[in-house]
Amino acid sequence: MTGLKHPWWYPESLSRRLPNLVARGRVLAATRAFMAGQELVEVETPALQISPGMEPHLLSFVTELRGVHPDQRRLLHLHTSPEFAMKKLLVAGMPRIWQLAKVFRNGERSDTHHPEFSMLEWYRAGAELADLMDDCVALVRAAAHAAGRDRFRFRGLVCDPYVDWHTVTVAEAFQAYAGIDLLATAPDPYVPDRSLLAEAASRAGIRVAEDDRWDDIFFRVMFERIEPVLGAGAPTFLTDYPLSMAALSRPKAGDPRLSERFELYICGLELANAFGELTDAAAQRARFEADLALQERLYGRRTPIDEEFLAALAYGMPDSAGIALGFDRLVMLCAGVETIEAVLWAPVTAP
Repeated sequence: MTGLKHPWWYPESLSRRLPNLVARGRVLAATRAFMAGQELVEVETPALQISPGMEPHLLSFVTELRGVHPDQRRLLHLHTSPEFAMKKLLVAGMPRIWQLAKVFRNGERSDTHHPEFSMLEWYRAGAELADLMDDCVALVRAAAHAAGRDRFRFRGLVCDPYVDWHTVTVAEAFQAYAGIDLLATAPDPYVPDRSLLAEAASRAGIRVAEDDRWDDIFFRVMFERIEPVLGAGAPTFLTDYPLSMAALSRPKAGDPRLSERFELYICGLELANAFGELTDAAAQRARFEADLALQERLYGRRTPIDEEFLAALAYGMPDSAGIALGFDRLVMLCAGVETIEAVLWAPVTAP
């Protein structure tokens, strides 16, 4: 079942979703107008990639590419993000690009997750995270206006995108909502101390299992105490992630404990993830290898590394800032619905 009362192609199923799909079209038109106004060039990159993305916990779809001869075969993945390919275009000389891509994540399905969904990504060479924050403010307001929405309402929370937006650091959020001094649990920014965070979380009344890693505890605190209240009243940027959570972002200038990364929340819903992009190929390889070691330890598999991506970084990627925004989630907020399938023309049938 897809979560719909009838199959998505039943006339009554479509008629229930049609107002949301009309809103989707308006949000898409507003998005294209915004990108054109910013002189960002729309690009298209292949969904089939050597590496789908290196996040250890994401499960990709795997397929086989065949050539004209029977022995010409290669395993490829449907990308979980167009990030690697778009950064190669930055290296090639495209300074301001955007894409609305279909991306694929296996084993994920909930009211806010779908195995195939639309990711809006854009990159600006020479930009800072503050530039992407400005983009988010303008884009979300344009989308809300296009859909006729003066407030967002989701799971009992209300958010006004037209007031001043909030910014809070990860450390501030942990202190305010859980009473935890997060940075004190990471005296070594690259290898945070699991026992220190476990002790602090336990004091805060948060369950800690014996086999929990520092990251597991971090995400549990986020899920239970912090995310549900972010973006209430006004959209909220959660900034300054610990360096161990840097992913593909560079360390923050002036504070080596932190990374140049923010996430955007509206009504407790994570909407976007942005980086001041890491351009050091050696440092990126080291992070990939650490992610793969964790992936193998937890799941017994290793995602291939896109060596061409690392070669592109070594060739010379310009200092850039990039962001990925869940387009379907933005449409959900603009349409005033609480399930992702309500804003999809044709949901993927569940097993």
